[in-house]
Formats: sequence, C-alpha cells, structure tokens
Amino acid sequence: MIFVALIRALIYVGFTLVCLPIQVVLVVFGAKASHAFPQFYHRIVLRVMGIKLDIRGRPSRKRPCIYVSNHSSYLDIEILGALIRGSFVAKSEIGDWPFFGTLAKLQRTVFVDRRRSQAGKHKTAIEERLEAGERLILFPEGTTSDGNRVLPFKRALFATAQQKVGGNPVMVQPISIAYSGFSNLPMDRDMRPVYAWYGDMDLLPHVWDMLKAGTATVVVQFHPTLTIEEVGDDRRALAEYCHTVVNDGVMAALTGRLPPRRQRGLGRFKKARAN
Repeated sequence: MIFVALIRALIYVGFTLVCLPIQVVLVVFGAKASHAFPQFYHRIVLRVMGIKLDIRGRPSRKRPCIYVSNHSSYLDIEILGALIRGSFVAKSEIGDWPFFGTLAKLQRTVFVDRRRSQAGKHKTAIEERLEAGERLILFPEGTTSDGNRVLPFKRALFATAQQKVGGNPVMVQPISIAYSGFSNLPMDRDMRPVYAWYGDMDLLPHVWDMLKAGTATVVVQFHPTLTIEEVGDDRRALAEYCHTVVNDGVMAALTGRLPPRRQRGLGRFKKARAN
C-alpha cells in the first residue's frame, strides 16, 4: 500500500497547490465563491484519501447557526468542510502551524484563545461572524479523542448561543462523526487510531499511515437544531444536552445500531449541503 499512499500524497499536495492561489484571489476580492470553493476542495480531498461518507440528516440552513461536533481527527475538517459551507472555530495556535495554518486562514477560520481570560474576546469574534451571516463549526471538546468516545464539551464556546443576532436566536445543530468502517467491514477499536489523531501522536507519520491504510467509512449524523431557550437558557445545560446527543449518535454508529441505509458517496449529497 506504500505505492497507493505515495500516489494519494502527491495528488493531495498537487491539488492543494493548485487550489491555494485560487482561494487567495477569492478571499482578497471578497468573492462569494470564497465560501463555496473550500467545499469543492474538501470533497475532492476526501475522494483522494479514500474516505466514504454515510450521511444521516442534513445541515441546517437557518441563520444564525453554529454546528457543534465531536472531534477525533484532522479528517473531521475535510468531512465537515465538504458538507457545510461555513468557517471553523479553532484554537489560536493552529494559525501558526506551517502549511495547515495557511489552509485554515484561507477558509476564514476564527482563531480563539481558549484561556478563560480571553473568553470575552473570542465570544465577540464569533458573534461578529454570525452577524455577517456566516455559519460556524465548533469542536467543543477542545481537543481530539480516540474516536471511541466523546470527551466532555467545554461550555465556554456555547456562550454565543445566549445572544440574539439580528434579533434572532442562535440555532445550534449537534453533529456526530463516527469512523465506523474499514474496507467495507466494521472498524474495530484497534483500527480506529489509524484515523483518529490524538494525544502525543506526530502528525506527518500518522498521515502517512492513514494514507496507506485503505478505504474508511465515516458516519455523519446531523441532529435536530435547537436554541438555548429550549434547555433553560443555560450554556452548561446546552453543552451537556449537545454532548449527550452527539455521544449517543457516535455510539449508535460504532455499535451498528443505525437503521440500514445505502451508503452515499460525495457525488450524491447535493441535497444535504448548506447553500
């Protein structure tokens, strides 16, 4: 599989280098396509990396809206970027990463300092983007997990849901991502770390092992939206509710308790995209 991994890596790098200047131009000139082009880019990257998606539900089209998802791999960025026309919220140090930091900036990622003393600043940055009509994607675990469980959600990032944007409540949509299949067979706990990147794993060796592995199936579930008022106008309660919904979705996917459904490829989820 080394040959396959090498081909995948070369295609990924070549395709990215072609797309980078295009996105730079779109961002500089403020073109609406600067939001759509990354979605196209992520869809192609998923194909190159051998990631198949089994999609349940659909992204909310309501605004203002934030999407909250569990997080176990850098592949989650490609997956949600392919399905949602929006921007990510990420910890500030990612902006300093070579290459990947540049990619994040070109997708207009909101970088936040997770220190409690900076909570007001990142809350304001998120609200400004929502007021501009953008959709934002959050990973409230604050780090990546091993893919077998969902870590507790940090409630600080849910503070924005307590505000009204343009007089409208902020909609929150929980999303579950589960790495459930490998080469058309169920993925076991020993195989999942090939795709889950967590702890002190080095990035580039992990990417290389992932590219050599084969084809993975990822279940993505878009759960019903809600507002903070529906759980008592309490960000702690909202964080706990979303965690429960996301965790239940992940466990259902990993244990095969989802209803039978034919797998859908990237070319077939036009109806599930957020325009």
